[in-house]
Amino acid sequence: MNKPESHIDTIGWQFDNTYTKLPDNMFSKLSPIPVKAPEFVIFNHTFSKEMGLDFSNTSNEDLALAFSGNLLPKGSDTIAQAYAGHQFGHFTMLGDGRAIVIGEHLSKNNKRFDIQFKGSGKTPYSRNGDGRAALGPMLREYIISEAMHNLGIPTTRSLAVVKTGEAVIRESPLQGALLTRVASSHIRVGTFQYAVFSKDKSNLKTFFDYTIERHYPHIKDSKNPAIDLLKIVIEKQIQLITNWMRVGFIHGVMNTDNMTISGETIDYGPCAFMDTYDPETVFSSIDINGRYAYFNQPGIAKWNLTRFAESIIPLINDNKDKAIDIATEIINSFGKIYKKIFLEMMRKKLGLLGENDNDEKLINNLLSLMYKHKADYTNTFCSLMNKYTQKNNMFDNKEFVDWYKQWKKRSLENNNSPEKSLKIMRSVNPLIIPRNHMVEKALESAIKNDLNPLNDFLKVLTKPYDEEPKNKDYQIPAPLGEKKYQTFCGT
Repeated sequence: MNKPESHIDTIGWQFDNTYTKLPDNMFSKLSPIPVKAPEFVIFNHTFSKEMGLDFSNTSNEDLALAFSGNLLPKGSDTIAQAYAGHQFGHFTMLGDGRAIVIGEHLSKNNKRFDIQFKGSGKTPYSRNGDGRAALGPMLREYIISEAMHNLGIPTTRSLAVVKTGEAVIRESPLQGALLTRVASSHIRVGTFQYAVFSKDKSNLKTFFDYTIERHYPHIKDSKNPAIDLLKIVIEKQIQLITNWMRVGFIHGVMNTDNMTISGETIDYGPCAFMDTYDPETVFSSIDINGRYAYFNQPGIAKWNLTRFAESIIPLINDNKDKAIDIATEIINSFGKIYKKIFLEMMRKKLGLLGENDNDEKLINNLLSLMYKHKADYTNTFCSLMNKYTQKNNMFDNKEFVDWYKQWKKRSLENNNSPEKSLKIMRSVNPLIIPRNHMVEKALESAIKNDLNPLNDFLKVLTKPYDEEPKNKDYQIPAPLGEKKYQTFCGT
């Protein structure tokens, strides 16, 4: 009987696989390695409906089969993508070492999604890795990516997590799992770097044209599409990084292979959210020098974008020197643009309208006070909105009282009002973020087969800007003095 297959094929998959039409050296064709005993853990029904898929009548057993790779849907065309990357500043040839794109799904409005299995087994790019993933890190990515989406930040999303019934060996044996990740594409800065270094020199132009057609067709016939693409990617990344800074998010591994051309956040390995404000905050266990610390993220984004600019130099101008000059000028605009967008964002966090020459000083003075008094980043702005009751000693400090008076005076400028100001603040200051200790609590329970804390947490994270008295516990940061929180890649 072929019942599971026939049912899986009726839920609405519409595959239109374009990446496989690229040169063969840009990917490897292979299938996910079947797993021993697939077991359903969690499925994102809300997101699946947005994609035009209907799994409402699908059993957990069939979901486990479908999202373990043991049963592939009709129309899939499974590949591991090749790419390169600067990892902590060092260049290396890479690729999907534990992931397989099963195909490109078109929703009813023709929006294109890469459907990718993460933890699907060894590929030609696995190097010394086992190609598998553990349950904890896959659930972690599910939580954080969905939280980022609900915070209004461009991101890959998570559709499902299933257990494999097999152990993966890290420091100790762990439960194996697969995550189904969904992205507008998995085209990275590192993919362009790979195209440049491939033996076939025509690959770069072919891949460039493909990227334009897939993501930015409106610039296809412009005077210089390469210049336009560089400017768009810079703008997208500035908006993305500014959003990270807005909510205190620290990516943790901003290698060039983890920067997408679409401007979506990708790869939630060692990421975390900042509690106590400290611009030098690092959570990743492997980032021993703080390369990817919170306040270094804009500078690293510029560094990565410089690598992207280098990759498309031949497409900017036939004259290499002239192309470099053009690209350099565009890259050098990053700082000015970022500062403008960052200040605009911070003005919104403080409910300010218009611009004032003293705004930057006002913002920096608040951040300095937060750092000095070890104030919670998220809850400081909640308190300024009167949405958080547990006060920090900063609020009784004379310096803060003086700052508060200056802020209130400034907030009334440009025909503003307390009501307008509060409305602006509520739109950008979340009350709820996926706090690290709450993430760990949910993961610990899930690993022990109790999914209630995980599901409760995910429900709270769907409305991070809404005030719900019953969610107050989720606003409380980890107690000061706790052991320093560390995150790990999971590979």
